[in-house]
Amino acid sequence: MALEFSTLLQMRALYVFALLALLGQGTGEEGARLLASKSLLNRYAVEGRDLTLQYNIYNVGTSAALEVELSDDSFPPEDFGIVSGMLNVKWDRIAPASNVSHTVVLRPLKAGYFNFTSASVSYLAQEGGHVVVGYTSAPGQGGILAQREFDRRFSPHYVNHSSFQTIGMVIVYFSQRPLTKVPVKSLDAPTHSRVFLYLYYFLHCRIIVKTSTMK
Repeated sequence: MALEFSTLLQMRALYVFALLALLGQGTGEEGARLLASKSLLNRYAVEGRDLTLQYNIYNVGTSAALEVELSDDSFPPEDFGIVSGMLNVKWDRIAPASNVSHTVVLRPLKAGYFNFTSASVSYLAQEGGHVVVGYTSAPGQGGILAQREFDRRFSPHYVNHSSFQTIGMVIVYFSQRPLTKVPVKSLDAPTHSRVFLYLYYFLHCRIIVKTSTMK
């Protein structure tokens, strides 16, 4: 099954995230308290196509978080290439009641199932305090579609090409089918063939324009 990050999954993640935020505010502890999320912005993960990840870190504590470091080592280099961004990033401080975001664009190198796990977040809750280590939310397991399979299912070019081939077969069928006696008001043979030829050339030109636009 293709990896589809549905609205239900996102709502569940937001619900858990909001619940953790409320718990964090209700503890009454002094110092910084970070909550972090990791989400994939694409509806489908496709082999050879860009896959965008977004990390959000919120400080729900009473003071600034210091020496914040986000680290995500869950993407093996043999399975994913990095298009832009970094999987390890640092911030000097994150003020209370504020948030930061970080985006990374990856490219899956092979199709198949993959488990998108959590990234780690470390920080100092207060000046001179001990290091706190936490984890982001996890998108979970899903499938990465092969490029050809994705094109077959969703590409307009493939849909138009299939229609083009179907019309072509219909034209061949009618051009080879012997004409029977029809009423005088029906289309004669030349007009009959011309209609299908016009339709054939119209779809052919449309596909050429569509293909050049996609390139």
